[in-house]
Amino acid sequence: MSSQQRPSAAPAPLPQVDIKPLLARLWPLGHVDPVTADEIAEAISYCFTNQVSEVQAGSLLMCLHFTGLDRHADVLAKTAAAMLKSAAQIDSDELRSVVEARGRKEGAYEGGLCDIVGTGGDSHNTFNISTTSSILASSLLILSKHGNKASTSKSGSADLLANMLPLAPQISRVRPDTIASLYSKTNYAFLFAPVFHPGMRHVAPIRRQLPWRTVFNLVGPLANPVDLVSSSKPSLLEARMIGVARKDLGPVFAEALKLGGARKAMVVCGDEELDEISCAGNTLCWRLVPSSVGGEPSVEHFLLHPADFGLPAHPLSTVSPGKEPSENAAILARILNNEMPEDDPILHFVLVNTAALFVVSGICEAETSDMGFGDDGVVVTERGPGGGRWKEGVRRARWAIRSGEAARQWAGFVEATNSFSE
Repeated sequence: MSSQQRPSAAPAPLPQVDIKPLLARLWPLGHVDPVTADEIAEAISYCFTNQVSEVQAGSLLMCLHFTGLDRHADVLAKTAAAMLKSAAQIDSDELRSVVEARGRKEGAYEGGLCDIVGTGGDSHNTFNISTTSSILASSLLILSKHGNKASTSKSGSADLLANMLPLAPQISRVRPDTIASLYSKTNYAFLFAPVFHPGMRHVAPIRRQLPWRTVFNLVGPLANPVDLVSSSKPSLLEARMIGVARKDLGPVFAEALKLGGARKAMVVCGDEELDEISCAGNTLCWRLVPSSVGGEPSVEHFLLHPADFGLPAHPLSTVSPGKEPSENAAILARILNNEMPEDDPILHFVLVNTAALFVVSGICEAETSDMGFGDDGVVVTERGPGGGRWKEGVRRARWAIRSGEAARQWAGFVEATNSFSE
């Protein structure tokens, strides 16, 4: 027998699962034994392990799309839970220990992880607002930005970051085994979806062959891989803001977040069917507000306008450059380096979205302010729609840029990811 160790054999493929009986109950509607959200989530979970044929997986996605079941809150919540269960597993105890040591509690913010993300698909091709806002917000919050490459636009979040100069971060090196180490060095992490949701590689070829958006376009923002819950402790993901590209999805996502156990969240949809807070006019908002007595959060619905943030409105044409990732990366660098004019529409667009995440996190509830260099300490206590201190959020977002703190957190992320082995 050779002394050289033989490579371990690849694991045997899991047995195929026939979901034909479930498909027969899905369509047409009105079956005497309707399919439940749990059954749909279980069927989708088999897609992550490559146990469903491509024909049946495609049929499942089509049935969900044309019946509208993929826009039901319980289906989205259960599918997100199944997706998280199939995700690459993170050592929650180690990560929790690092986050608790690093998190800066202030106001109603408890120092937990936060995310800002959109569903995409709004066809407006605006600048990468949520990604830029996530970096600015890391000046005061601990960010776990969940993202991917472009699917419906020229420049997805991962495409943008890969084009940053002079040195781009190595986003694929942020993995379950490095994430705790990363947070010991910076407040910012970008969680590249293919790394944390490897089972999606089995679904990707099927999605590419379908001309319609599927349940996966919607469930991704609900399945941040750090949304870890133990039997005795709350999720590490404390707050999030999710943009949806259709107004009718707003209450659906709010309910799905509630069913999934979210503590603090806000779902937004610009009046133009935009998956961000609009810089052009009104934005519909559905905010989950924690209960003061420990029960389920309530959902409050209201409208926001740039004026509520103390800023003017700008047409979407001024923030929709439709640029290549390298050009958008140059804009992001100018924002981080405080090189954008104070009245720039893209800057204002970023400020309102960053401010909103600050409000949702609870940090704007602080009655005093000691952010560091450049902070005048004057809290804007004025409240606007939904009771939020939106102008205080803008004050903090401007400080993140002017103080250089957002740039420092970004630099820490770039340095750390480049130090990790492949």
